[in-house]
Amino acid sequence: MIAGEDTAEYGFRCLMEKYQERLYRHIRRLVLEHEDANDVLQNCFIKAFRGIGGFKQQSQLFTWLYRIATNESITFLKKKRRRQAAALDEGNLRIAEQLRADPYFNGEEIQRHLQEALHRLPDKQRIVFNLRYFEELSYREMSKLLDTSVGALKASYHHAVKKIECYFHEMEIR
Repeated sequence: MIAGEDTAEYGFRCLMEKYQERLYRHIRRLVLEHEDANDVLQNCFIKAFRGIGGFKQQSQLFTWLYRIATNESITFLKKKRRRQAAALDEGNLRIAEQLRADPYFNGEEIQRHLQEALHRLPDKQRIVFNLRYFEELSYREMSKLLDTSVGALKASYHHAVKKIECYFHEMEIR
């Protein structure tokens, strides 16, 4: 413990250290840009710190944090979309350019295309795909996290996969 730090601050700092990297990866997949992901992560921890007293332990702590991170990411994306009145094609081109220029994104060509395809998905489908594919959460875990039925999640994942497949098929044609 650092001098002058109380037990609650120490406990919360430990919590941040334990979950920061996993939450960052989850948020980054949703918001795409490094700086945005850091901002959302910071907001997530602020909300968690303020709301930790209301945590009812009906779910695991990490599930609760994931839910906060997901909701903060969705809120951020909605605000960002309202601010940006650019056309869809322009937005997709800008996203592709940002991925290529981002020094924190070092994926292979196929990974870049996957991220471009994911960014074209509606928010809910992108979130469900990320949770299922990258985070390997079960539909039951996602149901608790997103407060959505398992059937709806399976449908969202199925539609996301089909749209991603179509995107890659279009890439082959070009």
